[in-house]
Amino acid sequence: MKSLQLSFDNMLSISKALANQTRIDMLKILSEKPHNVNELKDKLELPFSTTASHVNKLEEVGLIVTELVPGRGTQKVSAINYDRIVMDLFSDEQALDDHELRFEMPIGDYLDCRVVPNCGLVAEDGYIGMQDDPRSFYEPERKRAQLLFFRDGYVEYRFPNRIPYGYEAKEIEFSAEVCSEAPNYKMDWPSDITAWVNGKDVGTWTSPSDFGGERGLLTPDWWRTNYTQYGVLKNWKVTKKGCFIDGSKVENSITLNDLVLHNHPYISFKLGIDDEAVNAGGMNLFGPKFGNYEQGILMHIKYEKKNES
Repeated sequence: MKSLQLSFDNMLSISKALANQTRIDMLKILSEKPHNVNELKDKLELPFSTTASHVNKLEEVGLIVTELVPGRGTQKVSAINYDRIVMDLFSDEQALDDHELRFEMPIGDYLDCRVVPNCGLVAEDGYIGMQDDPRSFYEPERKRAQLLFFRDGYVEYRFPNRIPYGYEAKEIEFSAEVCSEAPNYKMDWPSDITAWVNGKDVGTWTSPSDFGGERGLLTPDWWRTNYTQYGVLKNWKVTKKGCFIDGSKVENSITLNDLVLHNHPYISFKLGIDDEAVNAGGMNLFGPKFGNYEQGILMHIKYEKKNES
């Protein structure tokens, strides 16, 4: 997909070119396939000279391109030059200081896992595989999962590393809706849920409950109310100053430099129960069609130009 990036330098000229319904209609026609001026004239029901004038205005700002194509004699054929237009309301200097990347991963798109029953995968319309059977976590249908749970273990995801060459991360953050895992549900059921990034422990949150009894906002109607219903949206962030959970500093934590993001073609994010957890109460992980939050696992990176000094 080819994008036109608007800036303060070209915003006015592009806006003027688009501030005309005929030229908007012309772009819509050209988005379907290339046309010559006569074809555009007929579809727009305009005189040839008027049509040619509109074509020239769109050409001047680069929204369309026109080429000589052999046919019944040589003819000029116009084609759309961009698939979309992107507008950022900050200067180039600000953009270099505040680049961001966001990527959402479906909860069933894990690369590796270790699960101990009770466990299961649930799609929007029913179970995937067999309940309490770890083999179900390797079914191809797992990518449809909207809820997964286990008494002990972990799931690991690999996000694409899209930090541009010549830049470095300022901070990296992951968010997910999680809670403890008890039989059915239990409001007094603590569990220590740990996150790892590139194999490094970035913090443990103690979930107080396996939340149920009150239907989650997104939980499908067929899912029984006496089962787990929703979780808590938790945020794990790593900066050059350390690790944070929901903005609170994790004591004796690693820093962003320890993740050596530039040395990896992917970014690993693992979520689960540590072998030395005090409260080994399992984990529920929710997708965008289960629980209270319409998201899977979200990765958010802020990056900046490398300091060459």
